[in-house]
Parts: sequence; C-alpha cells; structure tokens
Amino acid sequence: MFTGIIQTIGQIERVTPVGDDVKLNINCAGLDMQDVKTGDSIAVNGVCLTAVTFNDSHFEVHVSKESLSVTVGLDKPDAVNLEKALRLNDRLGGHLVSGHVDGVGEVVLFEQLGDCWKLDIRAPHAISKYISVKGSICVNGVSLTVNTIAADVFSINLIPHTIENTTLQFLKVGSQVNLEVDQIARYVERMTLWAAEPASS
Repeated sequence: MFTGIIQTIGQIERVTPVGDDVKLNINCAGLDMQDVKTGDSIAVNGVCLTAVTFNDSHFEVHVSKESLSVTVGLDKPDAVNLEKALRLNDRLGGHLVSGHVDGVGEVVLFEQLGDCWKLDIRAPHAISKYISVKGSICVNGVSLTVNTIAADVFSINLIPHTIENTTLQFLKVGSQVNLEVDQIARYVERMTLWAAEPASS
C-alpha cells in the first residue's frame, strides 16, 4: 500500500528486455533506501513494483508484459515518481493507494492559473463512474483531489509544491498518465451489485 505522497523524482536509466518483459534500472538518489529490503515494494509512476536489487542510489525492478500492457511510462528512460511502501505507523498524508493501475488517461488541458495549474484528464469510460467531485484520484502515483467531472473528463488543481516535486510538471496536452481510482468506490460498487444478486440455493 502507498499514500500517493511522492518522496522523490527518480530516473529510469536503463531498460533491458527480458523476453516479453523488461528490467528497469532506476536512479533513486533522492530516496532513503536504508530501510529497503530485497522484495520490498516501490511505486514507480503509481505502479507497485518489487525491488529485486538495490543500493543507495539505484534499484532494479522486473516489469511483466501484463503490467506494460496496462500502464504507461515504464518502457523507456524517463523521469518517474517514486514512493516506498506505506508502513502501518506512517502518517497517511494522501489516500490509500494500491499501486494497481485501473486505466490510462490522456491530458486534454494543462494550463497555469495564477500560482497554480489546472489539469484536465480524459479517463477511460469504464472507470469514470468511480471518479467523483472532491474524491481522491491517483495520477502517475500522485494523490490528488477531483474538482469537477463532466462525462469522462475530470479536472484537478495543482499547487506549486506538487508541480515542483513530481513529474506532473512535465505533462502536456496529449500526455498519457496512469490512473488509480479510490478503492472505496470500487468496494461500494461491489457491495451494491452483490446486494442485487440472487442468493444461491
């Protein structure tokens, strides 16, 4: 589990094909790796991945073909948002994030408004029903609050701190982003559907 509070911006420095999968070597010089062990989870652009080797400045992860097919930003050298897994005694500054991407969205507007930025993203229609005004959404691993939603397009306000400390600063119209909806919405839907199902005999 994660919080969506980015701890540092890392850099995918090398992408090595491994059959249909890839192995990523990530520079994480700004991340405290002292409490990381082999097998620990680290969110990379919102995708929960397992650290297979690491040192103070780099770690490696194996990304499966399946993960590559449902996410963006893990197939080439680029800047990435990094967050270590949540500990039970950590402060939950964002919201509960699993690191399991629900879909890939597309930036349709990214403009500065005073000191802040307005970010509009078109979500896949299948997950739009889980996005609500004042609800939480995870974009490339960043915990954010939805301001408005119309059809499949939702709008977010980004403060200067978020722009300066995450890779969202590099977005532009047409950029694709990893989206994870609030887990509560999924559970509510499941309970509602279950209540409507006929009981088995």
